[in-house]
Amino acid sequence: MPATALRHRLAAAASLAALTLLAAGCGEVVPEDGAAASSGSITVVDDMDREVTIDGPVERAVVLNSYANEFVRAIGAGDTVVGVDRVSAERLPYLEISDDEVVSEDLSEINYEAVAELDPDVFILPRNGAWQEAADQLESFGVPVVVATAWDFDVFHETVELLGQVFGETEGADEVAGFYDEIFDLVSTRVEGAEPVSVYWETEQPYLTALPGSGFDQIITAAGGRNVFGDVEAGGDEQSETTVDPAAVVERDPELIVHEFGPAAEPTGQERFDDVRDDLLGRAGWEAISAEREGEVYVTNGWATSGLSKALGALYLATWLHPEEFEDVDPDAYLQRWVEDFQGTEFAGADAYVQKVA
Repeated sequence: MPATALRHRLAAAASLAALTLLAAGCGEVVPEDGAAASSGSITVVDDMDREVTIDGPVERAVVLNSYANEFVRAIGAGDTVVGVDRVSAERLPYLEISDDEVVSEDLSEINYEAVAELDPDVFILPRNGAWQEAADQLESFGVPVVVATAWDFDVFHETVELLGQVFGETEGADEVAGFYDEIFDLVSTRVEGAEPVSVYWETEQPYLTALPGSGFDQIITAAGGRNVFGDVEAGGDEQSETTVDPAAVVERDPELIVHEFGPAAEPTGQERFDDVRDDLLGRAGWEAISAEREGEVYVTNGWATSGLSKALGALYLATWLHPEEFEDVDPDAYLQRWVEDFQGTEFAGADAYVQKVA
């Protein structure tokens, strides 16, 4: 555990018994029905506006979704996690989760008996998971369900604040939020007034791109860019992506291209970067695209560029789009802080996650 996170846990443990916190939009943390303060019972309002009471302090938690697990670890509560989903276990090997601590393959097919056997104080999953089913199934086991959607760019502060309340790690939550704000304050200040640069952002599969309303579209705009597919209707899905016609990418002629593959903390082998580069640069007609002609093609591991609710991705992108405005800023240093100070794991170097390939 990072030293800062450890300090937060000790401070929180000392003060949790008397904790009374009012958090705008995220509910109130108070002793439950006048119970003795030492019980640590708290009531929070989650991402679905549900009032949930937890018999704290939380010492054992099951957390689904890799982004939520990153946040829990970042605020200093990682040592309470005793169960996760398969995706989290595979993406975040530093969690050191064993097979018998994996309670679901995804966010919907949950083994509730396995959850109950772990005897958690709380079960956490995002709003696109089977939260209503989980609440119904786990009620008989006395396990409260909290909905916290860590992948959602729009509710970053609310989510971190909520998790800080649940785990009694409000100082840790404040530090994570402060790091996020530090990055976006830097980005917004430097790109203000800059001419937007056109961007094609591809995720995981060839020609799969983000639409307006998605987190990727939002960081393109935040970084001083313009999504070349920003005129395509998203249909109201905040994670909306669509596969576009290959010819349309050439026609829209992006000035910068990013391909982000699925997040995984395991350092990316050079062979994978090379394979993705060869695919991108070998596509029919791409030699005519401005991004390829000018050598502005990047390949990234989503563990880096989608980390911290995509704040790190926004910073990297801003430095690529507006190099003069960011000539004194090293995004790799921010990634290293996130990995070492907040995730408490070894930093393999930025080249293991982010590379310019053309």
